[in-house]
Amino acid sequence: MKPAAFEYHRPTTVEEATALLADLGHDAELLAGNQSLGIIMANRLATPDHLVDLGQVDALSGVTVGHEAVEIGAMTTHRDLEFDDDLREAVEMVPESAEQIAGPSVRNRGTVGGSVAEADPAGNYPTAFVALDADLHLTSADEERTVPAREFFVAYMFTDLGPEELVTGVTIDREPFPVERTGTAFEELKRGAQTFPTVSAATALRVDDPEAEEPTIEEARVALANVADVPLHVPDAEDALEGGPLDDGVDAAAEAAIEAADPSPEMHADEEWKEELAGEYTRRSLRTAHERATR
Repeated sequence: MKPAAFEYHRPTTVEEATALLADLGHDAELLAGNQSLGIIMANRLATPDHLVDLGQVDALSGVTVGHEAVEIGAMTTHRDLEFDDDLREAVEMVPESAEQIAGPSVRNRGTVGGSVAEADPAGNYPTAFVALDADLHLTSADEERTVPAREFFVAYMFTDLGPEELVTGVTIDREPFPVERTGTAFEELKRGAQTFPTVSAATALRVDDPEAEEPTIEEARVALANVADVPLHVPDAEDALEGGPLDDGVDAAAEAAIEAADPSPEMHADEEWKEELAGEYTRRSLRTAHERATR
């Protein structure tokens, strides 16, 4: 099957793109990598009258690792994040989540903004950004606004993104994550390279003294993918960890993840198994993050 006829637009600036969205409204779809939309259109599950391709909006691409924050443009590809050494040193979870997306052909074309806007609860970036308490930047012809990732994902594949808005970038605050005392990790279970994960866990830990025999966890972050209708932040797991060594809280954190999970069944994973996986992968991710915080 082939897509229905549409009019193709290729803006080169954010201003051009938002003006098109303001003019076209619900009749337009944004193209930000074409790793999902093209398939949907080819099967006539989406038949937009207009397609606005963001591929030539250079201002939306790139990564800036500053002393206070990491800035990621919405059109930055998975491959760019995967191989960014400065980003890996600052927030290892993000390139680690990128390198586990599908295969090389998808990572070469897929983008951060496309993944965030699609809002699949099994997606890697939404979960990582919820764990990191990142901010998402949204732009329309009339305004720019910033929405915390934890508030952006509203329901199953439904977000706070308006019909005339586009995602322009992501900001991750580095203040809670000093490199010398922090470890982050993204662990997932997948049936195959081209599939979505059955369950993923994104975690971050900051310790007081990485050289101590049992360092105290000062701050913890835990989020899970594909165990709820949205990327799942698990504050009870964080509370179980903070204020003591990892071994004192890791099992309670895993139990909190199991309690918080409300998964939908899949062909290869029923609810009970996905709940158990939520606990197990929380535990695995936390241990990896802890190893990195104390290495």
